[in-house]
Amino acid sequence: MLQRLRSRDVVKMFRTAAQTFSVASLPRRVLLITLRHFCNKAPRKLRVAELLSGTGLEANVQVQGWVRSVRSQKANLFVDVNDGSCLQSLQIVASPELNDPLLTFGSAVEVRGILKKSLHPKQAVELEAEHIHVVGECNPLDFPFKIKERHTLEYIRQFPHLRGRTNAFGSLLRIRGEATWALHSYFKENGFAHIHTPIITSNDCEGAGELFQIEPSYPQNSQDENFFSVPAYLTVSGQLHLEVMTGSFSKVYTFGPTFRAENSQSRRHLAEFYMVEAEVAFTRTIEDLTEVMEDMFKRTTEHVLDCCARDVDLFHTHVTPGHRDAVEAMLKERFHVLTYSEAINILQRSTQTFAFPTNWGCDLKTEHEKYLVKHCGTRPVFVTDYPYRLKPFYTRDNRDHPRHTAAAVDLLVPGVGELCGGSLREERLDLLRARLEEVGLEDTYSWYLDLRRFGSVSHGGFGMGFERYLQCILGVDNIKDVIPFPRFSHSCLL
Repeated sequence: MLQRLRSRDVVKMFRTAAQTFSVASLPRRVLLITLRHFCNKAPRKLRVAELLSGTGLEANVQVQGWVRSVRSQKANLFVDVNDGSCLQSLQIVASPELNDPLLTFGSAVEVRGILKKSLHPKQAVELEAEHIHVVGECNPLDFPFKIKERHTLEYIRQFPHLRGRTNAFGSLLRIRGEATWALHSYFKENGFAHIHTPIITSNDCEGAGELFQIEPSYPQNSQDENFFSVPAYLTVSGQLHLEVMTGSFSKVYTFGPTFRAENSQSRRHLAEFYMVEAEVAFTRTIEDLTEVMEDMFKRTTEHVLDCCARDVDLFHTHVTPGHRDAVEAMLKERFHVLTYSEAINILQRSTQTFAFPTNWGCDLKTEHEKYLVKHCGTRPVFVTDYPYRLKPFYTRDNRDHPRHTAAAVDLLVPGVGELCGGSLREERLDLLRARLEEVGLEDTYSWYLDLRRFGSVSHGGFGMGFERYLQCILGVDNIKDVIPFPRFSHSCLL
């Protein structure tokens, strides 16, 4: 029971008890010394974020982390320790006798002492150390990150095994974690069921052929060439599996890794990335989907700005100065909506020279997407009703449209281009069968036709690239700087 109490509460309790002892009892001083010894043996282990909030004030506590700076003065030793729980470090104040040659920038330490209010205006508390133990030493001369030096994202990207120790990437990881939690919370609050869609699949949802095929690393004893009896691949999307679930759930979503075998070194593409995907049953209009996309974007971003204020501010101050204003403007205004035909007209009237064609029927490239966002006042833009032939087999055919278009939508955002892609799905069995026959996939997707034969309903969905979302709200130029371990062509470190 004593270990559950704060040290000062236990001291108060024993003082009261000691006052009632008779002359024959142990001296009160002995009892207090014994109690103090007990408390020192069992310090309360807390994270830096908890200590900075004032938790454990005046108590005997222990903190574990990594040294961010060491300043040795005649009267005191000052050590800043961070454990990744927040951007700010905890200042340790100690006697010079506790200094250790191994106590250097980057070393791992355990510190025990009493948490006190600080007299310094820039910090609320500090830890008066009674014991400092260097758990893991670090030679600061060999360590690639230098004390008090602000390294670029491009530089720290060279050290994926160490870059989590920098302020910038530590902040990124906390933002990434909070955004993940916010997205899950958004879908839960809005009645979506979370589905774990498979990473190994036998279908190519996008139909672009950019697949990583899976094969066992050891020789097969059977005559069958394939481990799964059919060719298997790393998933490019969980959409088709979510569509299966819309046969019994009205709202479903998934959030996990997806893979594209794109031979690209661009700032917008990865071979492995995370995607948020949702499907909604009993929906008949693109507006039903765009409302969810916009609401999800704004609610998630508001949560991140509120809960990770210091971490986001680091990016908006030192990495992308002024980007905070752009993010807040996106949250205040309704997203703009253009049809594909309107977008093409805007591009054709532009005085800007584009590398790719802008005639009706062409696919929109990154340069087109960024121009359209800028044209609309640097706010996000929904582009709807793309040419039917540009979209995959599952996209709903707008048969009543003057031009042959599909009920598809892309969300374009400043600095990134396409963030979300979605569509209504073709629920009409005859049209879907004809389309699959046209592309030679009727046998492969016979199960997909079954979904339309047994209780089919109108439905639609979308996917959002999680890394591109982080690029958008933080203003980070390269997608490789918003994922812990980037995978792209000719690079698979760790």
